[in-house]
Amino acid sequence: MPDDQLMLAYVGGDRTAFDALYARHESGLYRFVRRLMGVRLSSEVDEVFQETWERIVKARASFSPERASWRTWAFTLAHNLAMDRLRLSGREVSFYAHDEDGDGLEAGVLFSRGVLRADAAQHPSTEDIAFWRAAGRRLLACLDELPDEQRAAFLLQQEEGFTIEAMSLSLDVGFETVRSRLRYGLQKLRVCMERYLSALGRAT
Repeated sequence: MPDDQLMLAYVGGDRTAFDALYARHESGLYRFVRRLMGVRLSSEVDEVFQETWERIVKARASFSPERASWRTWAFTLAHNLAMDRLRLSGREVSFYAHDEDGDGLEAGVLFSRGVLRADAAQHPSTEDIAFWRAAGRRLLACLDELPDEQRAAFLLQQEEGFTIEAMSLSLDVGFETVRSRLRYGLQKLRVCMERYLSALGRAT
């Protein structure tokens, strides 16, 4: 059953529909909150993640698939709660390459999209794995340095596959503002990732 129908079923009193939504989107929402809040507020990720689902429950009657899909609506709630925490914390940029639970390798896969050769992706060598893990750690650190708004835009597009239209709804800004945040964020990431991009250029 599609997300929107599950949510409407839950609003109508079907508790199993909520369980299905949670199981389907738990990992994606958690990853988004964790990446958006960064290392400095990592201790608050679980709390914001739980608050997101609590907000979904409390605001269930306001959900309208005509205004936005359930996924866009849910990520909007997560984004707003995380941004509130970031603003209250007076978040300072900290450069820290972390690799908890294989985050570095997971982010390395994200970094490699469109540049990793098919044969290397299917049969990675030990050197390939080490390179992508290191590149992923660097990417996580670079993401942590981005302004919060640019990081949110990058994560929604690159990790969650949001369209510009969906991002405009989630971030509550115009299309051009979304494009601008993506453009400047990607420029900063390219500079930050220059060493790894150069290594890829030499290898191809």
